[in-house]
Amino acid sequence: MAIHAEGLVAIVIFYLLILIVGIWAAWKNKNSGVSDGGDRSESIMVGGRDIGLFVGGFTMTATWVGGGYINGTAEYVYLPDYGLAWAQAPFGYALSLVVGGLFFAKPMRSRGYVTMLDPFQQLYGKRMGGLLFIPALMGEIFWSAAILSALGATLSVIVDININMSVVISALIAIFYTLVGGLYSVAYTDVVQLFCIFLGLWISVPFAMSNPAVSDISVTAKKAIYQSPWLGKIEPKDTWLWVDNFCLLILGGIPWQVYFQRVLSASSATYAQVLSFIAAFGCLVMAVPSVLIGAIGASTDWNQTTYGSLPPKDKDESDMILPIVLQHLCPSYISFFGLGAVSAAVMSSADSSILSASSMFARNIYQLAFRQSASDNEIVWVMRLTIFVFGALATAMALLTGSVYGLWYLSSDLVYVIIFPQLLSVLFVKGTNTYGSVAAYVFGLLLRIGGGEPYLKLPPFIYYPGWVIQERVHHLTGDVECFVQQRFPFKSVSMVASFLANVAFSYLTKYLFESGTLSHKYDFLDAVVSKHSKEIMDKTTLVSNQDNIILSEMAPVNQAIGTSLAGTFTNTEILSDDGESSPEAFHKEN
Repeated sequence: MAIHAEGLVAIVIFYLLILIVGIWAAWKNKNSGVSDGGDRSESIMVGGRDIGLFVGGFTMTATWVGGGYINGTAEYVYLPDYGLAWAQAPFGYALSLVVGGLFFAKPMRSRGYVTMLDPFQQLYGKRMGGLLFIPALMGEIFWSAAILSALGATLSVIVDININMSVVISALIAIFYTLVGGLYSVAYTDVVQLFCIFLGLWISVPFAMSNPAVSDISVTAKKAIYQSPWLGKIEPKDTWLWVDNFCLLILGGIPWQVYFQRVLSASSATYAQVLSFIAAFGCLVMAVPSVLIGAIGASTDWNQTTYGSLPPKDKDESDMILPIVLQHLCPSYISFFGLGAVSAAVMSSADSSILSASSMFARNIYQLAFRQSASDNEIVWVMRLTIFVFGALATAMALLTGSVYGLWYLSSDLVYVIIFPQLLSVLFVKGTNTYGSVAAYVFGLLLRIGGGEPYLKLPPFIYYPGWVIQERVHHLTGDVECFVQQRFPFKSVSMVASFLANVAFSYLTKYLFESGTLSHKYDFLDAVVSKHSKEIMDKTTLVSNQDNIILSEMAPVNQAIGTSLAGTFTNTEILSDDGESSPEAFHKEN
């Protein structure tokens, strides 16, 4: 088995650089937030809420820009049946960050939340918060597994060594510096990783473009030479499918803890908005070299290269077009630099997803649902344990599960269909309650799962209008796989149905209980009656007749809850009828 020494050295250098930066960031900020009376656990989750514009802009961009983003963009530009017209991620995620900055960043940051699930638990209770944790956790874990799987494929191009071992080492490095420094280490390593991606790819592009085997990409954009033009086109029959996927990227890219972790770590609500806009621009800029590399791959006569006579698309290796172009169309010293940077940069998404999953579990499941009296030190150790567990789980899935991308596609759909309409309701719609939230969850889940998932070979049990049977040919084996393609925008329709179900069932149950049509004893979720009878809400707070949560009404719990917990649950804005009240204002009135 041959080992490419230059590639191995490049990877070791980049990995050591990232590891050193992660440890340095942890040491530099070890007392940040804690010295001001804050909790160590909150400092790990949101970095003491003092992330500045420079580091914040880089780490917010790294929310989506990682190995999966740059590899996936290049792949879709290269694929003959898709092209640039179907490479939706750069524009979709950029618009997602803009929409998130305009409408979601300010209310989430100004209310002092620590995780994305806080407003759900505050309004809908701990049980509903636990249910919403499931799709959120699946999204983070499967995303981490997918990009670690992509890392294995990239490394197989660079160095011919044991792929399993390289993925395990990569995951261990990311887990280690995340364990040590939390969000600070993740944020500072993001700066290095994005710089590596940008520099590594832009250095490689001119060399690849000037290779004799590559035709002029401005010609192949519109004219078929080695394959169909790389600009691509959208057939009229696929218009609604394209729109559905685009809406999924824009709106489904918002309700992720990896995004709100950056929003909530900003020093102010305005900064959170600005960081979102900076990251939107960063997403577009970082996609440019990937688009060019995909175009180069579509413009190459592979018979003239060391790759072989068959192009990557005929070997079912389209997903590796970026490392293949760097490996076979650039000089070795350039390709190893570019590939080393790309492989190291894959961790820029894996580390933040693992931290996001552990933050939600430690705070919203362990602390708020089971151990309200847990000490800050206990929460820190729970976070460290879950960082390791979730990291190990993602790594195992990347190595052992062949359908990891299918799992991520489905889980990201569930985030869009279930969590986004709930987030919309909890932040902007008055009067929704736990009954509406449960109904929305069930409606969204059934409508999405009912459409099937071809990547998981999950057959549909709901055949939406316009469905067709498609064939997928595996070029290496010659096998033909048939699957049902839903051309109806059923994902977006499922999301809208979930939102409407939340509003409709919330108002219906409120009317039934308040009018006396249903006896108060049937309010088993304490979602309607308890607000008018001063009963305990979520075992942590008491709600007054004015729907205001105030410190004097806190249930008697151990003071070790800490300032972060008290701060979240003294926010009245989400439950206030006038939308203007605050804990401070309420105390002044009294």
